[in-house]
Amino acid sequence: MRIVSLLPSATEILFGIGAGDDVVGVTHECDYPEAARALPHLTASSLRHDGTSAEIDRHVRKGLHEGSGLYTLDSEKLDALAPDLIVTQELCAVCAVNYRTVARAASRLKSDPRILSLEPSSLADVYATIATLGEATDRGDGARALIRALQAREAHLRTETVALAASGECRPRVLVLEWTDPPMSGGHWTPELVELAGGVPLLGDPGANSRTLTWEAIAQTDPDVVVVAPCGFDLAATRKAIAELDGNANWRELRAHRDREVYLVDGNAYLNRPGPRLIDTAEIFATIFYEDAVDVAVLDPHAWAALHD
Repeated sequence: MRIVSLLPSATEILFGIGAGDDVVGVTHECDYPEAARALPHLTASSLRHDGTSAEIDRHVRKGLHEGSGLYTLDSEKLDALAPDLIVTQELCAVCAVNYRTVARAASRLKSDPRILSLEPSSLADVYATIATLGEATDRGDGARALIRALQAREAHLRTETVALAASGECRPRVLVLEWTDPPMSGGHWTPELVELAGGVPLLGDPGANSRTLTWEAIAQTDPDVVVVAPCGFDLAATRKAIAELDGNANWRELRAHRDREVYLVDGNAYLNRPGPRLIDTAEIFATIFYEDAVDVAVLDPHAWAALHD
């Protein structure tokens, strides 16, 4: 089978279930695992990544309002790769090339591929997505093994955080910002990950898209911890986004900011992709909330940082 993955999370899943050797093309954002970087790139972004968070937000909203896609798809290269299966999504027009573009390009291909659209919005949905990809690629055993491993880590983390709560450890009230200007809530699976890590999610939107928040609403919730993980940003870009908030009195006056309880997470790698590394994200959250009190093995030491380090 020749597979084209137009979704970074799907690429991670395909490699995770043992179908990586069948993947012949990916997006420009598919950077994990390392082997995915060497595959042909079929997409490009129209976003300017050197702008401020506010400028990027305006560009995105303008593009969506006008109906113009934020990503382009190389139809000629796609045709040359002759895929049997194209994996894409309809969940978010901002995160990947839109489904209509993919369907239109696929309808012209000589290989007549199957299009599989993935729409996970929770951890359970991610497990179901892994099973679906296992079935579609004849990697059912690999999919089941990956699901078992992830669920075992989830169960272990839940046991750890429940034990902490039973011992009297206070559960932190946590705000996750998936954008900084304007501030946006953590949607879909994010509140669930906060709960799994032993926190209480604030202003979250489980199973739904992120939404724009007001600084007044944020101040009223008075979070104990703020996690900043802008969509599509690595740690360096996140530091830049936070620096842009230095002139915002509402931000500086948050108790979490004054108490040095603001943390940066590589949102591009860990929060925005509904794939196997969401369990890593929950483990990162637990490490942030409880420091050395939880027994988890965060794989990437560069996944997060404290703002004031």
